[in-house]
Amino acid sequence: MKTHVLFVCLGNICRSPIAEAVFRSYAAAENLENAVKIESCGLGDWHIGRPPHEKHWKY
Repeated sequence: MKTHVLFVCLGNICRSPIAEAVFRSYAAAENLENAVKIESCGLGDWHIGRPPHEKHWKY
């Protein structure tokens, strides 16, 4: 049985996608990719289809 983890923020373009990516990297480091389902979402729908905000991931 998989553990499900959902990260939630207002628009799903900054905090929750970053948290999802960090958690995925930790899960991968522990070889848990197949044991955990990891997702992120937003409370609002105005950013549907947009990628994470580049200010937070483009370094």
